[in-house]
Amino acid sequence: MTKGLWHVAVLMGGWANERPVSLMSGAGVADALESKGHKVTRIDMDRNVAAKIAEAAPDVVFNALHGVPGEDGAVQGMLDLMGVKYTHSGMVTSVIAIDKELTKQRLVPAGIPMPEGTIVSSASLYERDPLPRPYVLKPVNEGSSVGVAIVTDDSNYGNPIGRDVAGPWQEFDELLAEPFIKGRELTVAVLGGRALTVTELVPKTGFYDFDAKYTEGMTEHVCPAQIPQDAFDRMMQLALDAHNLLGCKGASRSDFRWDEEQGLAGIYLLEVNTQPGMTPLSLVPEQAKQQGISYPDLVEMIVEEALT
Repeated sequence: MTKGLWHVAVLMGGWANERPVSLMSGAGVADALESKGHKVTRIDMDRNVAAKIAEAAPDVVFNALHGVPGEDGAVQGMLDLMGVKYTHSGMVTSVIAIDKELTKQRLVPAGIPMPEGTIVSSASLYERDPLPRPYVLKPVNEGSSVGVAIVTDDSNYGNPIGRDVAGPWQEFDELLAEPFIKGRELTVAVLGGRALTVTELVPKTGFYDFDAKYTEGMTEHVCPAQIPQDAFDRMMQLALDAHNLLGCKGASRSDFRWDEEQGLAGIYLLEVNTQPGMTPLSLVPEQAKQQGISYPDLVEMIVEEALT
């Protein structure tokens, strides 16, 4: 389909932990498309979503869902079966990218540096630490720093972790344990086959968790990041390589930690987000704006790629 006016169903909401963020992303996307003259059908994800999409009969679905099942291949597989075009990555890429261990299995052999990790049962944490402290515990297949805990010698979790202490071990049967990488938090968006820029994320308190990401004023975004050019270029290339190796489409966002004391060897890719947020605080729209791409134009670019 050539560029013109489209009927776009914007799929948002759902029942994942990131529902509120998805609703914000979806509303922004829908408003942007309408401002460009496109017909928009807003769909709040529920168990009858296939019937809603079939009734709407759109040219394309803008997938503004975050988390499971909108980001893990389930919705992508459903849309494939329905023969409906949709934005962002396909089913196989989505299955791999949301699973941090599968992502490592795909990227590390290709030369992408990622922290070594191990899958542990949550119950085992009440008996012993899986790694020397400090280390990070995170769900294997959640995004937006949902359920991430940094376990240090002076953390309030206990040693070993207390069975009654609040944390991801109470929500998930298994967790990914990784060494904590000290240093700086950075991210790179990829759009239209190119890396946009590098943003440094500086939380005002604590670390860049879910609240820091989506609460205005809790995190400073330095865009472009004020870092040496060789580190800047390295992250840009790694993000583009990861996007291509995973087979991502539309926009993706790669998150990094950098221990600058180690130089370029201290750059580690943490994860690739195939459904990056589109809220007013989101990083992809911010990086696009820095590159001269307005929010409505960004949304149109993502839709246009899905239609080609």
